[in-house]
Amino acid sequence: MLNNQTINKLEELKFTGMANGYRTQMETARYAHMSFDERLGMLVDQEMTERENRRYANLIRSAKLKFASACVEDIDYQPSRGLDRPMMEGLKDLEWLKHGIDLVLTGPAGTGKTWIACALGEKACREGLKVSFQRLPILLEEFKLAHVDGTFHSKLAKLTKVDLLILDDLGVSPINAQGRGDLLEIIDSRSTTKSTIVTSQLPVSKWHDYLSSGNPTAADAILDRITGGSYRIEFKGESMRKLRKK
Repeated sequence: MLNNQTINKLEELKFTGMANGYRTQMETARYAHMSFDERLGMLVDQEMTERENRRYANLIRSAKLKFASACVEDIDYQPSRGLDRPMMEGLKDLEWLKHGIDLVLTGPAGTGKTWIACALGEKACREGLKVSFQRLPILLEEFKLAHVDGTFHSKLAKLTKVDLLILDDLGVSPINAQGRGDLLEIIDSRSTTKSTIVTSQLPVSKWHDYLSSGNPTAADAILDRITGGSYRIEFKGESMRKLRKK
């Protein structure tokens, strides 16, 4: 009876890992010969593991990664992709993210830009960092509505706070003056303090033409903040989707 009361109290305190571990210890004979310190240590370890797993699950859920199962350990380094292996291995430690450095991924459709971005995002979640995956065309449409209903600044603040923001598919749809201004606000709010990954089918050399649309000054400002000091990876080869079908 006393054991059940202890388990109930642990659950009320939200020490579910310790509660489950204590229940297991009570029901399994092999723990009976262990010392109090050994059993307590195991309970603390189980609580920490459960909390870490729960935090990771919450971070992955809130990140809304397009490829939630992508992970850096599964990166395909086949030569046709043109990936610099030493560079990719260096990115895995996330030191660039901790220093607010941006990452630009460009290349043809289907070459794995978004997958790599999601794999790095998943690794960031494993490290306990907050990640947000956003398809840029949809995000700019949401911001357009946010200007109308007065939620723009609160939405911008949320994106500013995440440790890693992934902006997917820059250049797949036309961008107007308001969208360009909103993109500048997003990038500027994170510049030098938080990291952003930008994926695009357009090579960086064509970004200025895409972003300017009569306002080269804004395009200059966006490019300076995104590409200045950022790491860049240019993907090559056939679409990974086509290769899988073959």
